Amino acid sequence: MKKGILDVLRGKFLVSGDAPKHWLFIIFISFLATVMIGSSHSADRKVHQIAALNEEVKELRSEFVDLRSDVQRLKLESTITKIVESKGLFPSETPPKKIKVKSVKE
Repeated sequence: MKKGILDVLRGKFLVSGDAPKHWLFIIFISFLATVMIGSSHSADRKVHQIAALNEEVKELRSEFVDLRSDVQRLKLESTITKIVESKGLFPSETPPKKIKVKSVKE
């Protein structure tokens, strides 16, 4: 057993008679390691992208809430009255009258 461990540490298994089998296994393991590293980088990139998109969603949501409150304030009658007074329009002093249409039955 001690000789087998020393042979592995010295690299004799790479130049012995059945070395092609070992080389193929090493190449296969290297390929799998490369695929695994690439996959983990891809997953990390996606995690960072999701985090950035979540931050953007939070910013857009807060902007939406701010704009919605501004629009609700602008829709108030008092705000509209102030805006149109500068253009020379004023609210009517007399209330509107209801018009009733009578239809003639034949």
